[in-house]
Amino acid sequence: MRLRGPDSLTFRVIALSSLWAIAAFSVIGGLISSLYGQTASRGFEELLVAQLYNLVNSVSVTPEGLLTGTPDLGDLRYAQPLSGWYWEVLPAAANTKGRLASVSLGGAEIVSPNAKVAPFDLYYRRDYEAPGLDGEELKVVETEIVLDQENRVARFRVMGNASLLNADTAQFDWRLGLYLGCFGLGSILINAIAILYGLRPLVAVRRALGEVRAGRAEGLKGDFPAEIRPLTQEMNGLIDNNRRIVERARTQVGNLAHSLKTPIAVLTNEATAIGGEKGRLVAEQTESMRFQVQHYLDRARVAAQSEGVVFRAPVGPALERLARVMVKLHPGIRFEGPLLSGAALVFAGESQDYEEMVGNLLENAAKWTKGVIRLSARAEDGGTFRTVIEDDGPGLDEAEIVEALKRGRRLDENKPGSGLGLSIVAETVREYRGTLTLTRSELGGLKAEIVLPLVLGPQTP
Repeated sequence: MRLRGPDSLTFRVIALSSLWAIAAFSVIGGLISSLYGQTASRGFEELLVAQLYNLVNSVSVTPEGLLTGTPDLGDLRYAQPLSGWYWEVLPAAANTKGRLASVSLGGAEIVSPNAKVAPFDLYYRRDYEAPGLDGEELKVVETEIVLDQENRVARFRVMGNASLLNADTAQFDWRLGLYLGCFGLGSILINAIAILYGLRPLVAVRRALGEVRAGRAEGLKGDFPAEIRPLTQEMNGLIDNNRRIVERARTQVGNLAHSLKTPIAVLTNEATAIGGEKGRLVAEQTESMRFQVQHYLDRARVAAQSEGVVFRAPVGPALERLARVMVKLHPGIRFEGPLLSGAALVFAGESQDYEEMVGNLLENAAKWTKGVIRLSARAEDGGTFRTVIEDDGPGLDEAEIVEALKRGRRLDENKPGSGLGLSIVAETVREYRGTLTLTRSELGGLKAEIVLPLVLGPQTP
């Protein structure tokens, strides 16, 4: 099944389901990323707070007010220079002195913002971000503690490398996007396959209808799902009903033809018996009646067959046969160019009707040609083929073309014929839902083009 665009049911279902999958996975990915980032940030901050209080418990002050202690926070990164993990204890009162710092910090100093910029909370603790010694981003937790009864106060700071946290979160987001993208793409593909598989019976119905239309089947045949089975049953019922209506109409037309044959034959005999001018007039009118009855019988047959499904006619042999006949009837005529362009063509109708249309146009061309006629047929887009008849005669202007297509209208009374040929061709073409076009030919004469339905698919004419 091919996707034909926004007007395709398959395209719409797959597009909507794909958009929903993309939106759903995007929202889910955003939620997971946000939750992971919040959890990682909270865990990072809780680790720093725990190490801060570990640092507080490891530091004391001497009677002279000197800060002392050997803190061990249990993390080797505090012993690695420029690691981004530092701690520091500073005096926060006049009666307190000294400074303690991690080996990783050494003699360097991390600037602490003003209390107005990063205020302390109710527990006299605050956290903020600050630039590190090696370009990293630091997360700092800080508190001030009274160390003894002399109100000696120290400021404790623990700093962690927030750049590592951000890099870890970014890597998690990348992997999450990759996994969700792969999973989402797989879901879309599986969904598309499921939809295509689920809609396959519709393709089978279309093909079955094509088989009916091409004349290779008389109804929709196949094992269809329960949801589509009522549709196929109704379609088969409609096809059978249409076939019965056509057969009934053809039977009634045939009965009419048989019922008129005897009266027309009697009139013809009476006209012969009467003789003279009156006999000739009756004979002419009787022949006109016979022609009209036969003409409309043929039109009824064409109308029935154009809606049928079993009539096919090879175009190439018909054109070759007509060309041979025209050369015999008009020895001075010469045909130019190939009769067929491209692959073999099969007319979706009866050979007699096609030969009648082309034969009338060839007969008309033979009346006016100076000796050259072009006859060709080629396939067109949209399941049709075009037959072109050109001559090197005087041709017709636009007004004459309109008149020529009228029933019984003859542009030159000196030429033989009844004036019905072109109108019959036009009517027959319309019955097959085709088109007839008359224009000026490159040869100088009339160019007649008829476009008719083409049988598609493998044929065995």
